[in-house]
Amino acid sequence: MLEDNTIRHILAICKTIAVVGLSPKPHRASFDVSRYMQAHGWRIIPINPAAVASGATILGEKVYATLLEAAQHEKIDLVNVFRNAEDVPPVVDEAIAIGALAVWLQLGIVNDQALEKARAAGLQVIQDKCLKVEHAIRA
Repeated sequence: MLEDNTIRHILAICKTIAVVGLSPKPHRASFDVSRYMQAHGWRIIPINPAAVASGATILGEKVYATLLEAAQHEKIDLVNVFRNAEDVPPVVDEAIAIGALAVWLQLGIVNDQALEKARAAGLQVIQDKCLKVEHAIRA
């Protein structure tokens, strides 16, 4: 029940989502979830260092190499993570540093230690859940 309340709270207050690991490839889950959220009114901020080098946009949005860089130009509410569990700690550190309100680890991504650090810093946290699915069942 607590997790359900956290999900509802995140969906209610977070309107700008930085997506760490957002792929420019339409067949990838990160692209599909982000496109869905964008279509439902959320602002998507792509975080993908490899895509920055090409100068391309993803979903019509400027791509940033890091959360810290993106936060110099955008107000970020939610950090949605599509990275391996072992890559999560530095993402959480950046989310805390930029003053994000929440961190969401997508389905299959679990890092209790990193999320405990985020929670201790006052961020709302969810892990091992799909943002698109959780929004769809509550819409």
